[in-house]
Amino acid sequence: MTAQEVTLVGMESTGIYWRPVYYVLEDRFPVWVINAEHLRNVPGRKTDVADSMWIAQLIEHGLVSPSFVPPRNVRLLRDVTRHGRRLTEERTRTIQRLEKVLQDAGIKLTSVASTILGKTGRAILAALLAGEEDPTVLAELAKGRLRPKIPALREALTHRFRLEHHGALIAQMLAHIDFLESSIAETHQRTEVLLRPVADIVELVMTIPGVGRRTAEVLIAEVGLDMTVFPTAGHLASWAGICPGNNSSGGKHRPGRTRHGSMWLRIALTEAAQVAARGKGTYLAAHHAQIRGRRGTQKAIGATRHDILIAYYHIVRDRTPYQDLGPDWNDRRRSAAQQTRRLVRQLERLGVTVTITPGA
Repeated sequence: MTAQEVTLVGMESTGIYWRPVYYVLEDRFPVWVINAEHLRNVPGRKTDVADSMWIAQLIEHGLVSPSFVPPRNVRLLRDVTRHGRRLTEERTRTIQRLEKVLQDAGIKLTSVASTILGKTGRAILAALLAGEEDPTVLAELAKGRLRPKIPALREALTHRFRLEHHGALIAQMLAHIDFLESSIAETHQRTEVLLRPVADIVELVMTIPGVGRRTAEVLIAEVGLDMTVFPTAGHLASWAGICPGNNSSGGKHRPGRTRHGSMWLRIALTEAAQVAARGKGTYLAAHHAQIRGRRGTQKAIGATRHDILIAYYHIVRDRTPYQDLGPDWNDRRRSAAQQTRRLVRQLERLGVTVTITPGA
C-alpha cells in the first residue's frame, strides 16, 4: 500500500473482525471505518472484490464519512469497563440461580431478608453447607435488623434441603460469586489506574446529578475526552442515539426512531437518569417530572438521558463543573403572561370559568 502511494484507507465495520486490520494500519495511514448501513450497493452485486471497489468509489467521491473510533488509551479503558459490566451482570445472574436453588429446597429467605448474600444470608448458607438442618438454630444466626424477625425466619427456613444435591450446587455458586466479586474489584482498580491522569475530569463529570463514579467511568470510556470530534452537543447526542430521528416527507411528520448507538453508553445513561429523576430540587428532576406528566415515564427517561449527555459534553469541553439551572427553570424562561395563559387553560379544561384581575 505504501508502494502504491495510498493516502487513505476505507474499510467496512464487520463485527469484531475489522479491529486487527485497523490496529495494523492506523499508525501508517488515515483509516476510515465506515458504517455498513451506509455502504449498501445494488442487490445482486455482492462479492468481496465488488464491495472493495464500491467502498473505494464512495470514498473517492466523498459520499461517506468515517465513524468515530476513539484513541488507543480510551479503547483500553472501554475494554476494561465493558468487561467489568459483564462480570457484574454475571454475578447478578448467579445470585438469581442461587435463589432458584433455595426456593427448590423450600427455603424462603428472600421473603424475610432483602438479600441472600448479606451477613445473615452468608451465615445461614454456611451453616446449611456444614450440615445444620434445624430451622431454629439457623434462625438464631440472624444479625442486625433481622434479629426482630427471628420468628419469621424460623418459618421461612423450614426446608427440604438435601446436602448432597442442593449443597453441591450452592457451594459451586458461592465459589463462583466470590470469584466474580474479586474480579470486579480488580477491574475497578484497573479502571482507576487508567483514569488516574484525568482524575480531575472524572470529579467534574461526577458533579452531574445521578452520575456516580462507575457511570462517569463508562461515559469517559464510551465517549472519550476529545470533544472536538463532535462539532456540537447535538452531534454527540445524534452519534450516541440519544435523540429522536427525523422521519418526514411531503409535509407529513412521522415518529422518528432513535439510532442504534452504543448499548453500553445507553445503559449507563439510563441508570443515571433514573437516579437523577429521584432527586429533589434539581433541574433534571423537575424536567423529568414535567415530561413524565405529559408523555409518560419512558419519554421522560429518554429526555433526562439527553440532558445528562449534553451536560457531559459541555463539562468535558470547557473543563467546568455542572451548573444546575434550578427546578423552576421552565417557569423562569416563560413570561408572566405565558404562565397565566397556561394556568387559565388548565382551569378551563376542568370546567371552571376564570376571570383575571391584574394585581396592584
